[in-house]
Amino acid sequence: MATLIHTLADHSDDVNYCAFSSSCLATCSLDKTIRVYSLSNFTELPYSPLKGHTYAVHCCCFSPSGRVLASCSTDGTTALWDARDGRRLAVLEQPRASPVRVCRFSPEATYLLSGAADGSVVLWNMQSLKLYRSGNVKCGSLVACAFSPNGNFFVTGSSSGDLTIWDDKMRCLYNEKAHDLGVTCCDISSHPVSDSENGFTYFQMASCGQDNQIKLWLILFADFLGVELKYKCTLNGHSAPVLACAFSCDGQMIVSGSVDKCVIIYETSTGNTLHTLSQHTRYVTTCAFAPHSPLLATGSMDKTVHIWQLDLRQPCAGDTVENESKVAVEDWSEDEVSAWLCAQDLADFVGLFKMNNINGKELLNLTKESLANELKIESLGQRSKVLQKIEELRMTMISVSVPDEFLCPITRELMNDPVIATDGYSYEREAMENWISNRRSSPMTNLPLHSLMLTPNRTLKMAISRWLETQQK
Repeated sequence: MATLIHTLADHSDDVNYCAFSSSCLATCSLDKTIRVYSLSNFTELPYSPLKGHTYAVHCCCFSPSGRVLASCSTDGTTALWDARDGRRLAVLEQPRASPVRVCRFSPEATYLLSGAADGSVVLWNMQSLKLYRSGNVKCGSLVACAFSPNGNFFVTGSSSGDLTIWDDKMRCLYNEKAHDLGVTCCDISSHPVSDSENGFTYFQMASCGQDNQIKLWLILFADFLGVELKYKCTLNGHSAPVLACAFSCDGQMIVSGSVDKCVIIYETSTGNTLHTLSQHTRYVTTCAFAPHSPLLATGSMDKTVHIWQLDLRQPCAGDTVENESKVAVEDWSEDEVSAWLCAQDLADFVGLFKMNNINGKELLNLTKESLANELKIESLGQRSKVLQKIEELRMTMISVSVPDEFLCPITRELMNDPVIATDGYSYEREAMENWISNRRSSPMTNLPLHSLMLTPNRTLKMAISRWLETQQK
C-alpha cells in the first residue's frame, strides 16, 4: 500500500524537483523559491522559503550529511545554502551563464556537479568552491545526472537522448543513445548487483525519457575492462513522456512520474507494477524516496507535493496494482465523463452532459459554439471554465515529444508568442522581456545583444499551431 498522508501546497507555480535529507524535504519551483520542511511533522522551517534566484529553480539536492542544500536555476547559477539556518553560502556561476538544469553532490561531497542548457557539465570543488573540471555533451541540453555510490564515475543524460559516463577527472568513458526523443532523468541505485558467475559487480541504473519508457541498465566499471553499459529491460506502464525516476534507498523499488499525471512504483527485480498513484491533476515532474523512512514525495505542475507512506511488506498477488490502467479519454463512457466533471469541480454540469449523452469522444469535440448553442450554457465564464478544463485534458493526451525548436530556450516550455532576438534565436516573448530587463546578453551565447528589439516569429507560431492541431486529432 502507498497511502497519501500529506499534501504541501505552498508553491505558487509548477513544482520542478523535490529532495530528501535524513530530516528534511526540500522542494523547488518555477516561482523562483526553494522551500524546506521538517519530516517530523511536515511544517515549513522558519527560514523557508529560500529566495535569491532570479528565475525558475529547476533542481535542488542535499549534501550527503544533509548540512548543505544546493539549488540551480535558469539564472545560470547554482546556489549553496546552509540547511540549518538558510544562509546562502555561495553562488556558483555556470560558464557562459547558461540556464542550469540539474545539480548533484558526489557521495563524499567532494564535488558538486552542475549541468546546463548549453550542454556544459561542471564539477565544483566543494572545499575551495572553485571550478575543478568542466566538459560538454555532444549535443542537446544536459538535463539529468547521477553519481555512482563509490563516486568513481557519474552519468549524464541529454535532451538529444544520450547517456554519457564520465570519470571523476571529467573524461568521457562511454556514450549510449538511450532514448530516441530525449532523456529526462536518470538515477543509480546505491546497492550494487553482484555477478557471482563472472566475479563482477555491477551498478544498476534507471533512465527515462520522452519516449514514454523507463529503461534499466547495468554498468560495469573495472580498470582492466574500462566501462561497459548493458541494457537490462524496459518498464512500460506510462502512456506519455516520463519526466522523473528514482530508486528506493535499498534498490528494491523504482518510482516514476509522467505527463500522464500518474506515479508508478515498480519492483526492481521483476519489473512488476506495485502501485499506480493518480492523485496529481497535472504532469508529475519529480519523485523521490526518503533515505531512512518509508516515505515517498511526488511533485507536479499542479503546484503541489504529495507525501506518501509506504507499506514495505511483501505485496500479495491480489494487491500488486493499486489502480487499473486508465481508459483512453475518447473511450470514456458517460459515467466516466461525469466522474471527470466532478473531479474538475464541474459537478453542476453532470446532469446537462448526461442529458446530451456526452461521452469521451463527444467531450473532446466540444467547442465554445456547441457549449453555447447545443448545451445552452449561457454564462460566458462557465463556458470558459469548461473549455479550459477540456483543453487541459486534450494536452494530457499529447504523448509525443514536443519538437525542441518549439520550446523556449529560457523556460523550456512550449512557446505561445515566439519572438526573434538579435542573437538569431527564438524565445517566448514574456521570458525574453524579463531576461533583457535584467541583463543585455544572449541567453544562448552570453554575448552582448546589439539591440533589444524583439521581432515576432510568425512562421514559428504557425508551425506550433499546426503541430498542436495534429496532436488533438
